[in-house]
Amino acid sequence: MESAASEILIDGAPFFRLYKYGRIKRLSGTENVPPGLDPKTNVESKDVLYSQEIAQSVRIYVPGTVVTSAQKLPLLVYFHGGGFCIESAFSPTYHNYLNALVAEAKIVAVSVNYRRSPEHPLPAAYDDSWTALKWVASHYIGTGPEQWLNHYVDFANVYLSGDSAGANISHHLAVKITNEKLDGMNLVGIILNHPFFWGKEPVGDEVKKPAIREKMEGIWRLAYPTTSGSDDPWINPIDDQSFGRFLGCKRVLVCVAEKDVMRHRGWYYCEKLKNSEWGGEVEMMEAQGEDHVFHLNKPNCPNAVAMLKKVAEFINQVTKRRRASGGQSKL
Repeated sequence: MESAASEILIDGAPFFRLYKYGRIKRLSGTENVPPGLDPKTNVESKDVLYSQEIAQSVRIYVPGTVVTSAQKLPLLVYFHGGGFCIESAFSPTYHNYLNALVAEAKIVAVSVNYRRSPEHPLPAAYDDSWTALKWVASHYIGTGPEQWLNHYVDFANVYLSGDSAGANISHHLAVKITNEKLDGMNLVGIILNHPFFWGKEPVGDEVKKPAIREKMEGIWRLAYPTTSGSDDPWINPIDDQSFGRFLGCKRVLVCVAEKDVMRHRGWYYCEKLKNSEWGGEVEMMEAQGEDHVFHLNKPNCPNAVAMLKKVAEFINQVTKRRRASGGQSKL
């Protein structure tokens, strides 16, 4: 029995190993850092419980200039990556990234923690993320439980973003917003960093090696054991006949990396979106010579700095349009 329990079912090193009988050993993304004032960026953060029922929190970030500004700021709601099974909103990786992004873009950010697979298989992460988004939206008239959101956020200028699995979540919540309106929250756009989408058949020059494609599907099945497979609309929304029709925003930025196995899915997403009934603006950014989530692993490299600036610029375009038109801008 002991030897069977140590049998590896999925070797996802250097990220995780899944053993027989469902035990998972997380090899990365296990460290947490506390919130507070970051002296390098002058960004302040704190953790707030968004659901007592599932005991999950968000980490909220505000720039140091916010207390001296009378103008409310754009809001970014961020969902961390990690294949739905590693990392958290409190890891140094995401804490450092959001400190840097909030300082660069002069925005408020809410980083969402959600329950992870395999202990809590999908759709738990989707459900938790939607619960968090509803909690955030409950502050739009300024009477919510969290004062930073009441005082500093422009709820007419909201973005969703995430990397990898978090980008996948961002897409699906942008669709859900169309069907289940959130009072007072206007979703302007989504920013998908190296999105975790897949499919049974390769697209473009996507890798065709069976071992790699099976490993990708294996990671997805670990996250969602009851899935129908790689063409499940949760992992392959792009081939759904209604793709784009119900996307609840009019601006999309997709960032990919040249060496990322999922690069072609990002391009495919953009192409299909442009040719759909959606009718919004889509932008694409590709980092040459880089791999999956390089901007988190090498935040000071030139490509990561350029990507951070691009994301900040994308978020602030609407604010600039408003100012240029005397305060009125179509979102």
